[in-house]
Amino acid sequence: MQGILDWGVEVVRGVQTLASPAMTGLMKGISLLGTEWFYLLILPIVYWCIDRKRGTRLGVLVLFSAFLNGWLKLVFAQPRPYDLDPAVGLAKEPTFGLPSGHAQGSTVFWGILSPLFRRPWGLVLAILMPLVVGLSRVYLGVHFPTDVFAGWLIGGLIVLLDALFGDKAAAALEKLHSRYIILGAALIALGMNYLNKGDSSAAGVFLGAIVGFVYAGRSLDFQVSGSLGKKALRYLIGLAVTAAIYLGFKALFPGQGSELYALFRFLRYGLIGLWVSFGAPWAFIKLGLMEGRDNGRTAEKA
Repeated sequence: MQGILDWGVEVVRGVQTLASPAMTGLMKGISLLGTEWFYLLILPIVYWCIDRKRGTRLGVLVLFSAFLNGWLKLVFAQPRPYDLDPAVGLAKEPTFGLPSGHAQGSTVFWGILSPLFRRPWGLVLAILMPLVVGLSRVYLGVHFPTDVFAGWLIGGLIVLLDALFGDKAAAALEKLHSRYIILGAALIALGMNYLNKGDSSAAGVFLGAIVGFVYAGRSLDFQVSGSLGKKALRYLIGLAVTAAIYLGFKALFPGQGSELYALFRFLRYGLIGLWVSFGAPWAFIKLGLMEGRDNGRTAEKA
């Protein structure tokens, strides 16, 4: 294994022969396209404004992929290139390296999103975006090439499984009673917390989002159509409330060091997931920014 890591450091050094301030700035910008913050900004656009069902599937799989990646990092506990040679570290990360979360996440995100684009642009983006994001991570010295390869492989498997079984799974879940779906999600969230005791946020946002997706699909059945102005207002209002939940409850709830920190972190992220998936569409219907059902009544067209 050490031989593979040493080879990886040499590859990073070779890539960094192209380094310059401009190139480093560009690579850091590209790297941002594989962060959780990027997905947080783009996922609501898809779900609230473009395609509800595709947005639901995208949200569930991106969240699952993020948890899986974080758990695998703990399992492998592999250092990063700059841990072996500090000179190659053009950026730093607080977690272990294998597999690359940026490579895996971008593969899942663009692979699941690709059907929304006209051919061949969906396929081009599904290949190009993970490629450039993964290469940026090698250039910055935060991942060995093998980390990136593993991220692409795992992300590709998730996309492949969705392509093969996603529609059948969605159809089966639509026939299942809500309580069973939520019970299953709760058990998965419990497993997430057990496997990664150091971070309850992934489990919280997963459970909150699943609960919201279920009730949004069955009681709101909202439509994403509408003028560009209405869609822009949905996005701005939705993100503003998301930020208020995140910052407000972070200030109110117990902080790190408290015995209750993990529990309240779980609740805070659960509320964020619930707001994005259910609360925001419900509010948009009430505000006349979206059409849909509300407690069995059809919302009036604004």
